[in-house]
Amino acid sequence: MGRPFGALRRTRASVLGAVVAIVAVLLPGSAGADLQSDIHNQVREFLDVGRTSVPRAACGPGSLPETGLQGDVPAADRDSGRSTQGYHCNMSMVGQFSGRGAGITSTSFEHCAYMGTFFPGNLLHQNGGVQVLDVSDPAHPRPTATLNEPAMVAGTWESLKVNTQRRLLVGTGVPLLVGAGYLSVYDVSDCAHPRLLNPGPGTNLGMPLPITTHEGGFSPDGNTYWASGITPGFLSAIDLTDPTNPRVIWQGLTGLTAHGFGVSPDGTRLYLSALSGVTVLDVGAIQRREPDPQVHHLGRMFWSDGWATQHSIPVTYDGRPHIYTVDEGGSGGVKLIDVSDDTAPEVVAKIKLEINLPQNLDSNIGSSMGGSLFAYESHYCTADRPANPTALACGWVSSGIRVFDIRDPRAIREIAYLNPPARTGRNLELVNSPHALASLLGIPAMTAPSAARAVLEGQFDPSQALSSRTGALAFGDVSTDWCMSPPEWRGNDLYVTCSDNGFMVLHVDESAYTPPADQQSVVGS
Repeated sequence: MGRPFGALRRTRASVLGAVVAIVAVLLPGSAGADLQSDIHNQVREFLDVGRTSVPRAACGPGSLPETGLQGDVPAADRDSGRSTQGYHCNMSMVGQFSGRGAGITSTSFEHCAYMGTFFPGNLLHQNGGVQVLDVSDPAHPRPTATLNEPAMVAGTWESLKVNTQRRLLVGTGVPLLVGAGYLSVYDVSDCAHPRLLNPGPGTNLGMPLPITTHEGGFSPDGNTYWASGITPGFLSAIDLTDPTNPRVIWQGLTGLTAHGFGVSPDGTRLYLSALSGVTVLDVGAIQRREPDPQVHHLGRMFWSDGWATQHSIPVTYDGRPHIYTVDEGGSGGVKLIDVSDDTAPEVVAKIKLEINLPQNLDSNIGSSMGGSLFAYESHYCTADRPANPTALACGWVSSGIRVFDIRDPRAIREIAYLNPPARTGRNLELVNSPHALASLLGIPAMTAPSAARAVLEGQFDPSQALSSRTGALAFGDVSTDWCMSPPEWRGNDLYVTCSDNGFMVLHVDESAYTPPADQQSVVGS
């Protein structure tokens, strides 16, 4: 039986008070009431886990809704084969090209899509490399080319990105978590037939260091490609003013790790994801191409309900800068953060599904055991325009593609979802799917820290964590898919890949979503 709420509240209050007191003693001049209030607020945010899910979508005619908690794929559905039918609510699949599966993230431009690669599986079939798809007929996407330069076959991980302004496609080679050196730049003016601009391995290896990368993305003007390496926290700025000659113009260590990021519209602020939080960096000197540029830390914030923070999406509400920031691990979900004051970011809203709540993490473990490393975590999202966005579409790993109404940050709600059919038992066909490979391990390890916290809080009922899947520690059954890639907007359609199902065109019902006239996909990194 869980601890009564009153006792839990008193425990959290005492922890909060103790932490505030310790920090106040350690910080110089901390006797002032204002500083103590600031510390109190920061510690409160650090400890807050977010105990409310967004309202469920009201599913219209033709839907095949989820059978359990919001975002869950119950053990019974996995065992019976029900999950091979998928789930959908106010969203339908228009067309698909599954190929041999898709890497962790993919990207798109105009009527074309580019399927990311996962090393070494992508080399185990005839068309190893990034698959280029022509989606002129959304019901029948067709391959038109394969990009097989070194960076493309080495595995693009989370680095394959497009800058629409300059019509450039860039990817780096990341064989396993981190890669170095390889970078390819393509002109996608003819999107179905990209043209390589920088023959060779990538950037000049005679520079101080080759790029060290796990993830990458553009500054909005397309003149800088930023590459982040999670270990040991390298961040590199690559000048693409001349895309035929990419040059590393700055490198630095940002801490223990550096994951994804978002860049402000003017290119002077970089919101870097690291560990369990966000760091605001002033990169204006690089944007302006100053000699000997310096990068300064402006502000940081951390939290404890999620970790492996993935990336940030810069948007504005009524002119005030905000970012949507996504946690890849734990039950952090998506946070909306006001960054109008660079030195003091402030969380103003949280997006979580029912399956992410602390009181449901026992059920989370019960259904996801035997599925693989990830379970029901968020991963990459896309807003539908940079100013006053109306919708956010997210890849939510084993919860599929989720779409939220974000017009009012104080009343965010889910409006549609599609969790694609599980491809159970087809692991060997999906050689380019990181999910199929990672399913050799059946433990949902990315959820473990949040589950441990729920245990400590008395929110975890072991009986709810027991299911027919308990004990499935290895050789997972691919009873869900991994949807990790950012869904990109095309009116009411979304271009997206999931690891097992490959590329899909999904249609959001007109009754649930009306695209704004100035719709524009905003991904962040």
